[in-house]
Amino acid sequence: MTRLVLVRHGETEWNSDAVYRGRANVELSAAGKHQAEALAHRFAGRDIAFLGAGPLTRARDTARVIAESNGIELHIVGELNDLDCGEWQGLSDVQVKERYPELRWQWHTAPQTVTLPGGESLSDVESRVVDLLRRIRDIEGTVLLVSHRVVLKVMVCKLLGLDNSHFWDIRVDLAGTTEFDCSASRTVLVRHNDVSHLSQANGAVPPDF
Repeated sequence: MTRLVLVRHGETEWNSDAVYRGRANVELSAAGKHQAEALAHRFAGRDIAFLGAGPLTRARDTARVIAESNGIELHIVGELNDLDCGEWQGLSDVQVKERYPELRWQWHTAPQTVTLPGGESLSDVESRVVDLLRRIRDIEGTVLLVSHRVVLKVMVCKLLGLDNSHFWDIRVDLAGTTEFDCSASRTVLVRHNDVSHLSQANGAVPPDF
């Protein structure tokens, strides 16, 4: 049996300012560093068979705090890289709404039909993670993967047998954790978007951004 734990990275200033991050190497904010420490405390003493993180700084640094605090090896996993936002990267949500009003509306109403200009679609992300999800079922024990909002939403949809039209039906907060029990025959959602390890002092961010 594999216990799959999906973790979103800690806060960055681009989260708190509602800026599309994509492949930009944005560092954790002070609040994000506190969130990473809270995650490390949450997993203290837990037997983790594999810890993987996406290659971008915000995911890697969140996972590194967990790794160093718990004395486990960190593996960089390319499939966990964030959605390529293309022309939206570095723009605030307000700017995207002004410059791409129809496409932004489509993104929020039918996300499975959108390819971001110069970037990726949800189907592109799914094709990257589907083999990873297959491989982790061969690992006995707890697998902890640190990644990004879009990637984790797509993974949750895939694990629950939902298509990407359900993308906005799933919430993944900063430093939130979601857990599944995965066997050869069944995938069971055990816990979703748990942020009980965080305190109000960690800062407020826009909903689902």
